[in-house]
Amino acid sequence: MNIFKLVSTGILLSALGLSGCSNMTHQEKSTAAGAAVGGVAGNLLCGGVLCTGAGAVVGGVIGHEMSKDKDNDKK
Repeated sequence: MNIFKLVSTGILLSALGLSGCSNMTHQEKSTAAGAAVGGVAGNLLCGGVLCTGAGAVVGGVIGHEMSKDKDNDKK
């Protein structure tokens, strides 16, 4: 019974989290995805809260910069 509650809660939280991204721009979605990937990578590399946070920050910046509109760079 505990596994069912855990899976149900995970599905509910995932659906709520993804529905919050529906009004985000492409750049905001890329920033959030980069932060998530960076946080996981930071946690895997050294396993501490500080590394996870630093990885999330670096990943967010990289995701933000990679998704910049090419037209804005010409101005």
